[in-house]
Amino acid sequence: MKFRFFGYIALLSFSLYLSCESPEKKETLDPPVIAPFEGLDTLATNDWWNRGPSPIIDMKVPREEVIAFGIYTVSNETLKLSAQLFPLYPDESREVTFEIEEGGSWKEMQSQKVNDLGWSALFRVESWDTSKDIKYRLRHGDEASYEGLIRKDPIGKEEISIAATSCNSNKDRGGRENYVRNINHQDPDLIFFAGDQSYDHTEHTAAWLKFGMQFRETFRNRPAVTIPDDHDIGQGNLWGENGIQAPIVDGADGGYFYHPEYVKMVERAQTAHLPDPYDPTPIEQGIGVYFTSLTIGDVDFAIIEDRKFKSGPRNKIPQAGPRPDHINDPNYDPESIDLEELTLLGDRQLNFLDAWADQNQDKMKAVLSQTGFCGGAHLHGSQENRLHADLDSNGWPQTGRQKALERIQAAGAVHIAGDQHLATIIQHGINEFDDGPWAFVVPAIVNNYYSRWWWPEDEKPGKNSNDALPWTGQYLDGFNNKITMHAYANPDSDSNGSGYGLIRFHTETDEVTFECWPRYSDVTQQDAVQFAGWPKTVSLK
Repeated sequence: MKFRFFGYIALLSFSLYLSCESPEKKETLDPPVIAPFEGLDTLATNDWWNRGPSPIIDMKVPREEVIAFGIYTVSNETLKLSAQLFPLYPDESREVTFEIEEGGSWKEMQSQKVNDLGWSALFRVESWDTSKDIKYRLRHGDEASYEGLIRKDPIGKEEISIAATSCNSNKDRGGRENYVRNINHQDPDLIFFAGDQSYDHTEHTAAWLKFGMQFRETFRNRPAVTIPDDHDIGQGNLWGENGIQAPIVDGADGGYFYHPEYVKMVERAQTAHLPDPYDPTPIEQGIGVYFTSLTIGDVDFAIIEDRKFKSGPRNKIPQAGPRPDHINDPNYDPESIDLEELTLLGDRQLNFLDAWADQNQDKMKAVLSQTGFCGGAHLHGSQENRLHADLDSNGWPQTGRQKALERIQAAGAVHIAGDQHLATIIQHGINEFDDGPWAFVVPAIVNNYYSRWWWPEDEKPGKNSNDALPWTGQYLDGFNNKITMHAYANPDSDSNGSGYGLIRFHTETDEVTFECWPRYSDVTQQDAVQFAGWPKTVSLK
């Protein structure tokens, strides 16, 4: 691909660019190329100011508004905070300052350089005081500033809550006022964005800025976990296969299609503020990793990458449908696709989960990842499109799924994910029904892009069904994985199934409550109603 032949020497040319024209005159300049890839992130690189109006977000903001947001976590008394800026003109400073409030005045802590690819800067402060709330401020130049709050660690709090979202489709570019109002009213201790914050595949920076401006009031004053999924790195599906180069954009061969510097830019923007990775060794093409853990109060969260090491299906297993990842033949043999050489999480992440299970055994635990570990939907895209099995789900490969669930169960953890556009509560079966961990897959933020339905073909309840919804109970998914469906939110409501999850960890009783709120609910009102089947409280004892 020709963008791979662009020399990195172009990056050096930026330092030789000496023009100091005013922003008004920059429209006439011929700037150097600064991106090492072609046709990617065009709205935020090279002579970005010469581009026409962006269909995603206005990049030419007043200079006092050039700091879009900050996003942070605190782990092991180490603060990591990313400052995200709008694109800068050539003569503007590439430096951002981080300050904290002490005694009613601002104290400078650090200054860091802004990366011209992605326009973010990372601050790292060790020996952070986690015993108190601390106000912070980001500053750029003489005009731009952004303020927020680093929360104290809620250690000893009887309930730790986390809001969880995913799939911020660009089919709706409007604001997210309902989400912001509801989440801030419920005031969780952490907010988790499980992936697909961006659907503008080749314009991640603009889409990330749009996402941040939509949701920044939810993480201005609390820690946040953001992890990229397939659409964020420019693909409809991702089987990362340890970072190899994918030959075509559908990715079914395994690997990453777009330039590795683009992938690294995406991951830098979304994950640099996460705690340090457990094992930072890069994968193929120099792409990094971010699987790690984060403790909030008395809950220990493992953050994993369930796409990065996964095997791609094309030319590895018998194809039983119109696409390598879709199985439409209900008579195929599930064992024929569960091959020994196939990988899901990979050995490095399995070793991490083993170590994580042994740490902080006095705390409650949860695993955060992109998608669910089973086939939790029957209808895909429309009610006319029934799939027997979807290889994009983590129900495949089955042996890899078993290994992951065994470790989650050994840790006494629940699993929280997104991606599926269909909210579900499932208890997994490993060897027998109901011997595995509980999992909550949260709904899409916007669900008019690709809806899914839980809809058994015989329209019958499973064994041990409940009264909340008609098709609950024990089932085999399309891979013969054992699952017990407890709740599902088919897109048949005013919200089209859109919404978010709220998970409450009751640290005194070792119980977890799963809540699922429709997009257009108003939780500030006493009559606000969740999706049918929620809330549900489960015991981890």
